[in-house]
Amino acid sequence: MQIKPFLQEVAEDLVARFGNQLENCAIVFNNKRPSAYLQKHFADIIGKPFFSPSFFTIQEFFASSTSYKIADFYLQFFTLHRIYNQLLAEEKLETISSHKFFPLAKIILSDFNQIDADLVDAEKLYRDLEDISVINKDFDYLSPEQYEFLAQFWTSYSEGKHKKQQELFIKMWRRMPKLYHKYHATLKEQGYLTNGSVYRYLADDITRHQEFISNFDKGKIIFIGFNALSSAEAKIFTQLQEADKALFYFDADTYYLDDISQEAGLFLRKNINQLGLKNEFANQESLMKSAPHQVNVFKVQGQSAQAKILNNILEEDYTSAETVGKTVVVLADESLLIPTLQTIPTNLNGKAIDLNVTMGFALSTSSIFGLVDLWLMSQLEILQRDKVSYKNVEAFLTHPLTGLSQKMRDKILTALLEENQVEIDHKRLLRQSGLFEAFYKKIDDPQHVVTNLLDVLDYVLTRLSNAKTLKKIDAELFVKTIQELNRLHDTFSSHIGKEEIPFVIYLVQKSLQAIAVPLSGDPLNGIQVMGLLETRNLNFDKVVILGFNEGIIPKSSIGNSFIPDSIRRVYGLPVLENLDAISAYMVYRLLQRAKNINFVYNSLTDESTSGEASRILKQLEYESGFDFTYNELNLEVKTEPFKEVKIEKTSNAFIQETLQKYLDKKKVLSPSALTQYISNPIDFFFNYIAGIKEPKEISAVVEANEIGSILHKVMEYFYEDLRSAEITAAHIKEKRKQVPALIQKAFNAVMFKNPDMIMEYKGMQKVILSIVEAYVNIILNQDEAQTPFMIISLEQKVEAEISFPLRGKEASIKIFGFIDRVDVKDGVTKIIDYKTGSDKLTFKDIPELFNSDGKHINKALIQTLLYTYAYEQFSGKSFVEPNLYVVKTMSVDGVWFKSGRQTLSGAYLEEIKPEFLDELRKKLTELFEAPYFVASKVEENYKYSIYKTLFGK
Repeated sequence: MQIKPFLQEVAEDLVARFGNQLENCAIVFNNKRPSAYLQKHFADIIGKPFFSPSFFTIQEFFASSTSYKIADFYLQFFTLHRIYNQLLAEEKLETISSHKFFPLAKIILSDFNQIDADLVDAEKLYRDLEDISVINKDFDYLSPEQYEFLAQFWTSYSEGKHKKQQELFIKMWRRMPKLYHKYHATLKEQGYLTNGSVYRYLADDITRHQEFISNFDKGKIIFIGFNALSSAEAKIFTQLQEADKALFYFDADTYYLDDISQEAGLFLRKNINQLGLKNEFANQESLMKSAPHQVNVFKVQGQSAQAKILNNILEEDYTSAETVGKTVVVLADESLLIPTLQTIPTNLNGKAIDLNVTMGFALSTSSIFGLVDLWLMSQLEILQRDKVSYKNVEAFLTHPLTGLSQKMRDKILTALLEENQVEIDHKRLLRQSGLFEAFYKKIDDPQHVVTNLLDVLDYVLTRLSNAKTLKKIDAELFVKTIQELNRLHDTFSSHIGKEEIPFVIYLVQKSLQAIAVPLSGDPLNGIQVMGLLETRNLNFDKVVILGFNEGIIPKSSIGNSFIPDSIRRVYGLPVLENLDAISAYMVYRLLQRAKNINFVYNSLTDESTSGEASRILKQLEYESGFDFTYNELNLEVKTEPFKEVKIEKTSNAFIQETLQKYLDKKKVLSPSALTQYISNPIDFFFNYIAGIKEPKEISAVVEANEIGSILHKVMEYFYEDLRSAEITAAHIKEKRKQVPALIQKAFNAVMFKNPDMIMEYKGMQKVILSIVEAYVNIILNQDEAQTPFMIISLEQKVEAEISFPLRGKEASIKIFGFIDRVDVKDGVTKIIDYKTGSDKLTFKDIPELFNSDGKHINKALIQTLLYTYAYEQFSGKSFVEPNLYVVKTMSVDGVWFKSGRQTLSGAYLEEIKPEFLDELRKKLTELFEAPYFVASKVEENYKYSIYKTLFGK
């Protein structure tokens, strides 16, 4: 059977009814979209040039009835705020700042608009609210979000202060009627009305707007496809019908219109049966029942996966010749726009695919908004402390639209990394001139927020155009952003003179976040992508709805309002069930003329979706008798089989050359390199042969290894000028007074490469300074107990050669390192190593120290014994003893290594030294001779390795 689209039937009826008089009619829709379709149908039917009727959206049509202008949101907000503060002042109460009032104002303005559109007596409604809040002391109808808003509104808000809150609340309701009347009167004096008040004036008595109605005396005002009406619309429509000025075409189906259990027909029943509006399309056959409907349900796992299925559903639509109203992809969940655009190809087999996206592309997801947002955040930082955080400067340098050369980028970032500056001075950024000067120019006046931002965008746009690197979509987004900013500038200019700059920045951010840019395409042909609201009045043979989840369609909340549900019901204001009925109607009317219907929903539960299909789908399954096919996308979860990563040395020329450099003494081996090899041989390869290093970052957090470096520096400074003579307890006591200053000097040397820098420490830095001070005191307490002793050297560099057998010959390498301190006490020379980590003094035995697949490697012991060996070689001394100062545990555990009960000193130490050397030689032979670099079999040995992902763990 041939099913015509609803608008084609309307066009045929109107041409038959009005013929040449069509030009005298006004055609009114709920939204802009259907006009193009209706005009196309007129053209097809009439088949020759004709004078078109006037097309309006309902808001445009009502607004044309008055000479007043419609106030935009910002004019409404600033007017409301001014009056609210006047009322507070009259009550001798403290006024409220714009920033605090903003979230509240949005709710009040939305409530006012609804009160007007539904012709509610504001005075009476707010009086009822006041009475209820007097009775209902717990405000128990407020949602947590509304409490949140009130908490911002009344700084003193807390659960325990209900008494106080209650009084403030009652005062607020008392203030509301005054606010409502004064607000409307003030706007009117300036020549403005709100949308709601236009509706109210028109509804009051339509005959008083004779001049407006007489424009359509020769024709009729034709209302097409309306469903839920506000009280004002209902009153205006009935008055126009009584005056014989209007015709109504309702897009209805008896399936849900005549069955009162179907919520989809709720508003149409009200319009036709209660209001008595005459539907020109009454008594039509039910397409829901008679037409064939093939429904495919796709249950997929994951949000973006819903879009990925489109290529399967739309396969034949990519290649078929485009016809009007063939295929639509409806995004019930608008966040699926980007995955949808990434899924539908631009061409197939060399033929372009026609795609028209009527939904706006959200500016907030674009790189332009990223740049604007970065500018706004940087400006806030400059205003607050004349500095910009490193992460924001880095984001600016690496942003794709700034167009800085890689060389310039690297030069600046390297300089900043060197200095480890968490915040960069504002003046320093300005000195870079060019784009930096435009971007970091300080705002000196609230009026300049928008103009300065426009200058930045202008600078960037010119630069991109000259470099010919401007993408088409970016160009459209730039134009839209600049238009919006100019509009804001016009609105703001007379209102923001006395506002705080951060608040103006906040407003700019909020208004740009709300912008959507329509993507180009043919509104009639090809595959149409739109939101559910935009489908009103339109019909398609094939319908695909993505995001068909409960909680998304219908929505699960009505939006913020201060008017509780009970009062909304009394006064006929919209309630939650209205959303159910509207959603059900929009889906049903889209289905009644569609042959092929596809519902896609996400079956995974997360914070944004319930994992349930929409109740509308459940209803259709149960009642409609449509032909349903179910498809479930099951993504198999496979675990990657573990592959052991081994790096072969023998046949790899680069590895062999690098290892040879150690044998030729062109490279020296540090104790930490050796201990890394022992713990996890493959780490040694990545670090010392492949040279893969962790990228340096600037962070306000001081890393654990930096605390160690600061402590080492302090101890070096502390003993620097004491080492010339024997050190006594009195010497240490005296010098301790200087510790805080020495810690600051050491902190600046390690963190900023500048020991003499003068700075004010804050937050975490103070914590680090006091941790280091505690560590220094632990070491000095130990040292005082050991006095008198002599210090031979501090931070001394030592080198030594170690020979070992390699492929049947003798080979050797050079080791080097810095010994923290060398002491002499009672004739014994001691190597002292400071450790801030959780190093242990215990060890099992020497062979286990070198066992890469064992659990008893003690890096600190290997390191200090290596230093001991190197120092003995270097100085010609013997009986040198290793000590380890583990600051966290030394006050309890002492400073000597132990195996079982034996302390590593005296005769036992001398016994161990040759055994240590022997095992060390074996390990070096393995390093140069073993065929592979492998990972340790003990996970604990590479627990903190940065290369884990590279060797498959």
